[in-house]
Amino acid sequence: MSDAAEAAIVGFVAEQHQRLVGLRRDIHTHPELGRHEFRTTTLLAEALMAAGLAPAPLPGGTGLICDIGQRPATVGLRADLDALPISDGKDVPYRSTVEGVCHACGHDVHIAVVLGAGLVLARLAAAGELTIGVRLVFQPAEEVIPGGALDVIDAGGLDGLERMYAVHCDPAIEVGRIGLRVGAVTSATDSLEVRLSGPGGHTARPHRTADLVAAIGDLVARVPGVLARRVDPRAGINLVFGEVHAGSAGNVIPRTGVARGTLRMLDRAAWETVPPVLDAAIREVVAPYGVDVEINHVRGVPPVVNDASAVAELATSAARLSADAACHTEQSLGGEDFGWFLEKVPGALARLGVRAPGSAQAVDLHQPTFDVDEGCIDVGVRLLAGVALVRAAARDA
Repeated sequence: MSDAAEAAIVGFVAEQHQRLVGLRRDIHTHPELGRHEFRTTTLLAEALMAAGLAPAPLPGGTGLICDIGQRPATVGLRADLDALPISDGKDVPYRSTVEGVCHACGHDVHIAVVLGAGLVLARLAAAGELTIGVRLVFQPAEEVIPGGALDVIDAGGLDGLERMYAVHCDPAIEVGRIGLRVGAVTSATDSLEVRLSGPGGHTARPHRTADLVAAIGDLVARVPGVLARRVDPRAGINLVFGEVHAGSAGNVIPRTGVARGTLRMLDRAAWETVPPVLDAAIREVVAPYGVDVEINHVRGVPPVVNDASAVAELATSAARLSADAACHTEQSLGGEDFGWFLEKVPGALARLGVRAPGSAQAVDLHQPTFDVDEGCIDVGVRLLAGVALVRAAARDA
């Protein structure tokens, strides 16, 4: 990256800080759920067109892609648009105005970061300082299994790309720092529903029927352990049930029951082989109770597996922020559909620090009071605009 280009990025961030913060707050105030991000998509399209760019909406009507520069795009920068079905618990001027919906995962920040990076890269392209094409990818429905990343792929949004980069807010990291990791950084994530059924009966005579509650109790308590003994522990497999329903009276053995949960793992190969193993474990555990079993295992998203070269490029960009900006980040068992992109194009997801400097704690993601120190937007813009130039320099070398 030339000194002139870096100076242009720094100047842009200083000039546009309030605008990008305002955009983030506008989106935060008006959150939209997956595949309903119509207002957000329109807002972004207008901002890009005002900069002389030509955004292209995705076929579904939400989300868009926008190429920058005079050459075919080889680098992609991705942001996700959707909010969560969670009520906003913050007392701030930009609190969500949509009942039961808020940006509790930081996607509003991701949008502002990628838009800002795109706008400054457009300026650099006009000045002859950008020697590659860059594609902005604003995707819908990251929170919806199996993820709106597949919408982008189906629409040809990755065609021609050689690298993909993205950031994700991380309240465990201070603003100004960037968490990086080679290899799996997030987990494969599936949803699981197991329905049991039997004839029902009186709790005084469980031997004359199928004791469905005992069966569902064993299912929830034992299947995770059985599965963990049938899959290589290095896969980081984690089955957790979060919802169980059975019965409506204390002296009646119910006829039906259901347990719902999530299955997560860090190993891509294990994710492919585990479904029949899980199916067998469930059926074997409940078999002694004589209940009927219906398993609905919905495949979700693969793990995000960061490419070593892409992480090195992000580290080079982060070093222009400060000597210690890049830091190691832990693996997460959270799911992230950016993994679908990295199955097609090498790239990396960086953890963007959003915790206020000096603050000992921060509210975690997916909590009603989650918020960020908005200085993180400047950091994210500089990181992603910078890594596009780092990649350009590597291609030109």
